[in-house]
Amino acid sequence: MKKRLLTLSLLAFTLAGLRAQAVSPAELATAAAYLEKTRAGVLAATTGLSEAQWKFKAAPARWSVAETLEHIASSEDMLMGIVKDQVMKAPPRPAGEDVKAIDDFVLTAIPDRTQKAKAPEPLVPTNRYGSPDDARTHFASSRAATVAFLKATPGLRDHAIDSPLGKKLDGYQWLLFIAAHSERHTKQIEEVKADAGFPKK
Repeated sequence: MKKRLLTLSLLAFTLAGLRAQAVSPAELATAAAYLEKTRAGVLAATTGLSEAQWKFKAAPARWSVAETLEHIASSEDMLMGIVKDQVMKAPPRPAGEDVKAIDDFVLTAIPDRTQKAKAPEPLVPTNRYGSPDDARTHFASSRAATVAFLKATPGLRDHAIDSPLGKKLDGYQWLLFIAAHSERHTKQIEEVKADAGFPKK
């Protein structure tokens, strides 16, 4: 009996050791600050634009500022749905992976606009919010919910799923992904505004 209890105790200790590390206070602060910084970046880049500026396209196949903002807002919702419905219900990542290196990779790879990507069909702009101002409001509300989820949800490191980066990302890393994605497309907005044909007003 004692031998069985000892075996069970060792097993429990081993399983506890295999659990993913918890998000540290420093990591929590880093993600919250990045989500706030990128929220402010989106809103600053889309403030005070005229209708002509909202609608301007550098080329027929390129997105306008309004379309890019809509993509940012709709992506926030879709990615948070993935986090809640898939990531947080998934198994842990394989043992031995360098979690910090993957964090850093997310923060570097996603905002890098030298690597182009085609948006999935559900995230192609369709004027789903009715106006750019409504898209801004929706984005701000969604981002507030993302930050609240970060701060209130335990076990963000305990689950991981495959990602477009070719690596499994845990819940914490998907939240970094969300912030980095909005940074990526804020850069896109600034590219549109920097075009020689962008309306002066």
